[in-house]
Amino acid sequence: MRLLIPVQMNVLLKFLTLTFFLVIFLFCSYGWSGASEISGPEVKVQDSQIRVTTSLSLNEKSLQELRNGVTKDLKFSIDLFRVWKMWPDEFVVGKFLIRTLKSDPVTMEYHGSSGDGNTLVQKKFKSFESMIQWALLINDVKLANVKDLEQGTYFVRVTVESKIRKLPPVIGYFMIFLPENEFKIEKDSPFFPAGTRK
Repeated sequence: MRLLIPVQMNVLLKFLTLTFFLVIFLFCSYGWSGASEISGPEVKVQDSQIRVTTSLSLNEKSLQELRNGVTKDLKFSIDLFRVWKMWPDEFVVGKFLIRTLKSDPVTMEYHGSSGDGNTLVQKKFKSFESMIQWALLINDVKLANVKDLEQGTYFVRVTVESKIRKLPPVIGYFMIFLPENEFKIEKDSPFFPAGTRK
């Protein structure tokens, strides 16, 4: 009986050590995968509307996973902030889009969907490149009417998140060591004046 306890402890210690190194490897692999980048955001005021255009460039690791059939959900958040000198910047209004990308490397079929909480658009593509080009470009989003804004200085912040796909059950217990997102990046536009209300 005395021998069983050290043997069981030894097996448990080896299991925990192996699991620890596996978690560290997974954690580091996300850091080594290169950087995805946001282009823009470009902001313009047209017909009294603040319009935003932005795009995302995925790193090679994410592109290769998509080619291999891994489904990805990309959440684009486009938020308008008012700048204050003595206080934190004030969130004014925001919109989001979730782009889901699926590819089948065997049948060479490519599907994408785009949803904003109210509408869902589904598309089928002839090539991987056309799916990526469509999915990573957010073009001419109407964010706010300048007539509804108080006069001030504003900027637009674009945030893109990609959630980590499901992990094996054993590793799932150690999710406290792993980031919730595969990546999360953000970028701000230059400041611009807007608003007509005093």
